[in-house]
Amino acid sequence: MDLLCSEADCIKRAFEDPVLLNDDRVLKTLLHTEEKYLPSPSYFKCVQTDIKPFMRKIVANWMLEVCEEQRCEEEVFPLSMNYMDRILSVVNIKKTQLQLLGATCMFIASKLKETLPLTAEKLVIYTDHSVTFNDLMDCELLVLNRLKWDLSAVTAHDFLEQILSRLNLTKEQSQTIKRHAQTFIAICSTDFQFASHPPSMVASASISAAASGLLGSQNTATLLNTLQDITGIDTLCLRTCQEQIEQALATNLPQSSSSGGSSHATTSHSSGGNKDSTDEARQPTTPTDVRDIHV
Repeated sequence: MDLLCSEADCIKRAFEDPVLLNDDRVLKTLLHTEEKYLPSPSYFKCVQTDIKPFMRKIVANWMLEVCEEQRCEEEVFPLSMNYMDRILSVVNIKKTQLQLLGATCMFIASKLKETLPLTAEKLVIYTDHSVTFNDLMDCELLVLNRLKWDLSAVTAHDFLEQILSRLNLTKEQSQTIKRHAQTFIAICSTDFQFASHPPSMVASASISAAASGLLGSQNTATLLNTLQDITGIDTLCLRTCQEQIEQALATNLPQSSSSGGSSHATTSHSSGGNKDSTDEARQPTTPTDVRDIHV
């Protein structure tokens, strides 16, 4: 007899657990653990000989576009960037291998966070076949070994619910601020200047930046004091990080589309007109500037 499953056609998501959100031990554990997963802030000077910061940004933007195109969970992109920065902190990578490393980090992060993870075959297509299936498998083993299989890294996204649940906000305000903060965190992940910032600082500053637009800048000082009480981060550091985020937004938001606009990968995917399966195999999925790294 054939069995039917009502969950087959839709992805079931877990409900927010009030016990985990209201237990201060969870937040304290995150704050205590986050420094363990910070990459080296000087790996471009001390480890990498062929890769420059602008190359990281190009590949990071491509990775963000792939995650948007595939509608990945919000955690996937920040987590994959954490993997990539930690690998670049310990392994000297050639510039021709950087996109392979980025694809591999997305592959692993997707497996950890997605109900339906990205497939290796799809990632090969997104690189415009500049890497092979075997390349991806070999690189996956390298990344796992270098990270010592410690994949549950703490990212800024992990702090959002913990912080928002401790603020005096309505449900609608909390959800709006969360959506904007997720956008800010994604943009911060593409910018190397935020790589060495503790995730709690990036999350708090992203929430403050989002709230200042929603609730008004006159409430920023009060909010920063509240965030300091929650995370223990000095208000001056939070304000500085918020200013850096606002500057990064002014620079990147017209070009980036982490809130759902058009992008290289999205534009290429949707420009074919119909959505036949044959279109997927021939979609141009690697932006030109990613290929320019190899030159």
